[in-house]
Amino acid sequence: MTDELRDALRQAYDAGALSRNQSAFPEWKSSERAGFLLHLQARGLTRLLEVGAGTGRDSRFFADAGCTVTCIDLSPTMVKLCRDKGLVAHVMDVADLSFPAASFDAVYSFNSLLHLPKTELPAVLQEIRRVLVPGGLFYFGAYGGHDHEGIHEEDDHSPPRFFSFYEDEHIRRVVGECFGVLEFRSLETPGASAQIRFQSLLLKRPVEG
Repeated sequence: MTDELRDALRQAYDAGALSRNQSAFPEWKSSERAGFLLHLQARGLTRLLEVGAGTGRDSRFFADAGCTVTCIDLSPTMVKLCRDKGLVAHVMDVADLSFPAASFDAVYSFNSLLHLPKTELPAVLQEIRRVLVPGGLFYFGAYGGHDHEGIHEEDDHSPPRFFSFYEDEHIRRVVGECFGVLEFRSLETPGASAQIRFQSLLLKRPVEG
């Protein structure tokens, strides 16, 4: 991603942070994060990194459930909102994580990696794999369902954001080069257009390598 695209994304989320912090939280999103928590608890995984943590509502949920959570986001305003919720949070780019290898038992990313150009996603997945322990879990959730890449000119954020969407088999193939796919679901979500679906992936770093 160019510096220009990253700066535009940072500006868009800085500008919309406060309204996002006060918005209602949809039930289907609550269900997704609760399902991931069950997987963490079943395996005794507690050290969690949230990539693109936004206002910190999901991270606060996991912390309240007993996880040791670290948040990262490109937006300084979002990071401040995370810290205001008592969370450990850093302004950081997922393409350049400053954590040692195997620092986390799990990684959670909800509608953040869809802002990466498709050429950049494989390297970012490798970086996420690096900071996960062998056998660690990765929840990757993002809108998709059809092929698209570019700035969404009718976006409700200013400046408009860059998005990458994948067809179901394409995203499965890309993530499968780094992780074992334990579960894949393509979900209809309230308010989304007919061609947009939410792709929910439960992934695992292989124990070997």
